[in-house]
Amino acid sequence: MNTISQERINVIRAAIANADHEYYVLDEPSLPDAEYDRLMRELITLETQHPDLIIADSPTQRVSGKPSKKFAAIEHIVPMLSLDNVFNDDEFMGFLSRSTNNEDVEFTCEPKLDGLAASLIYRNGVLFSAGTRGDGATGENITLNVRTIPNVPLKLIGKNHPEILEVRGEITMPLAGFHAHNKKMAETGGKLIVNPRNGAAGSTRQLDPKVTASRPLQFHSYALGKVEGGNCTLPDTHFERLELLKSWGISVSNEAKIVRGFDGISQYYKSILERRADLPLEIDGVVIKINSIELQEDLGFLSKTPKWAIAYKFPAQEEMTVLKACKIQVGRTGAIVPVADLEPVFVGGVTVSSATLHNADELKRLDIHIGDTVIVRRAGDVVPQVVSVVKSLRPENAKPVEMPTHCPICNSLAVRKEGETTLRCTGQLLCSAQAVNTIISFVERKRMNIDGIGKGSAAVLFKSGLVKDISDIYKLDANKVMNLEGFAAKSANDMIKSIEDSKKTTLQKFIYSLCIREVGESTSGVIANHFKNLDSFRNATADELNSLEGISDVTSGYILSFLSNDNNNRIIDTLVESGVHWDDIPEIDQSTLTLSGNTYVITGSFTEVSRGDIKDHLVALGAKVSGSISAKTTALVAGEKAGSKLTKAQDLNKPVLLEADIIALLKEHGRI
Repeated sequence: MNTISQERINVIRAAIANADHEYYVLDEPSLPDAEYDRLMRELITLETQHPDLIIADSPTQRVSGKPSKKFAAIEHIVPMLSLDNVFNDDEFMGFLSRSTNNEDVEFTCEPKLDGLAASLIYRNGVLFSAGTRGDGATGENITLNVRTIPNVPLKLIGKNHPEILEVRGEITMPLAGFHAHNKKMAETGGKLIVNPRNGAAGSTRQLDPKVTASRPLQFHSYALGKVEGGNCTLPDTHFERLELLKSWGISVSNEAKIVRGFDGISQYYKSILERRADLPLEIDGVVIKINSIELQEDLGFLSKTPKWAIAYKFPAQEEMTVLKACKIQVGRTGAIVPVADLEPVFVGGVTVSSATLHNADELKRLDIHIGDTVIVRRAGDVVPQVVSVVKSLRPENAKPVEMPTHCPICNSLAVRKEGETTLRCTGQLLCSAQAVNTIISFVERKRMNIDGIGKGSAAVLFKSGLVKDISDIYKLDANKVMNLEGFAAKSANDMIKSIEDSKKTTLQKFIYSLCIREVGESTSGVIANHFKNLDSFRNATADELNSLEGISDVTSGYILSFLSNDNNNRIIDTLVESGVHWDDIPEIDQSTLTLSGNTYVITGSFTEVSRGDIKDHLVALGAKVSGSISAKTTALVAGEKAGSKLTKAQDLNKPVLLEADIIALLKEHGRI
């Protein structure tokens, strides 16, 4: 006996047994699918090399995990076997060579849904029972829970149902429902679901069916089991059988497709992989089945897998690695974000060495320590994130990750507003991490309207040291600027001229240009029209701000925090000293506010007049312009390609003004 091989086999079997127990019994998996697959494949290889070491209760000799003792057992009429997996074209070509020599044979391809395999029994068209796969021969009786899944028909539609119809499929948790559930749990302090697959399994295997009913679950069929009696004649192909199930009201994947040969399968695989992130359900590969039932029957089965079907797995979206350190990053809006510094790991098709840890709440949820073994997830183009910690592998010297009390860039106090999850730097205009974004925003057309400073040039100006904050813009010298990368004499002089021209502005634009959080263009106008001058605004009280339309307690808090910062006040003073000025705001003639009390929403594109001008005219007439349709909306101003807002306005029976209508209204009120 090979002692080394025996020891390794024992380790692998123990790891798989523990993973099965966590997943199938506890509903708390800690091992990523990719790691589980690797362990299983290594075990198969070792047992193939050493057949004398195979034992009856090895994980390779059964289909899946043992049924939980929480549920009554249910015997499968026909064993529920699993599929063999391949991970690359060479392995898949091996499957093809074993299954068929006909290059033109038809296959049915379907997405491999990532959920809980289940068997539903219908007797004379009525749902009789439902069970999990279990060990393939015996599963858990989950009939009461499955009856709560909205798209599972309790009674089949159509005609000619068999006396006994066994429907095999997957119970899934759609991604939208998964994210909505976790958002709700985060808000209420409930337990988050690790991933949609665990969500489907855990939700279905609840002792209280009411809990299952509260979860966003679906069932999608992919095969038939036992079919007996009645006047039903089953079609000769797998695809047609799926269509028959659909005609009886049973959901099947809309992505199922007939293809021919390796080229057809390859094209389907690539197409689904490219669209993976946009699909409504979590999938981890493609299932490929010979379409002909006759060929399926001729090929038959191995001990636990069919010879006529295979699962071609996608690159893993979750992998295990080690947290080396935690870096603190400061975003362009002052958000302070912890970022995991990881041992590089290949996941989701790329090598990942860092992942977001989001915020302090996430650190607390994860209970993450430096040195921890963590599970990293990367789906599609989503930024990699740490989803869980394998605490059983935590080293003794591991230290918890903590959030800073001050900004690591400018050393300003870091604060977290009540009701928010994000820690933010209070330095704002001073903080270099926010400087480039602030510069870009400051020069926008609707703010200070300075030409010649874009994303690239703002970064160059900041890096050169000529512009450390927005007040430095008015100290720029063309002779120094023209020597910088991307500038020439003409562009430098044109920019300086635009800077000089921008000094004449309005109080509304100046306030808007300060980039105070939650203070947009409209709110800046409300502030300017109320306070009339800068000094009054800078001495504003919370009561004054809260009394203004559209300014909440949260927004007034941001304003007061900004105005109480010495660095921000220094920059404001410097801007004014540099010559930035505006005309006094005259008292508003109330007789001109002829649309006061009305609320409009503007959407789509216009040819005769711009959306911005329409908004300015409506606001000047005393109207409020909102970004969303509600019961308070007076009318929707709709241009070309109005989209969902037009649909919602029609649903709420709100008037819709086309471009000609709004022009006529503005002319009627003397604006154009």
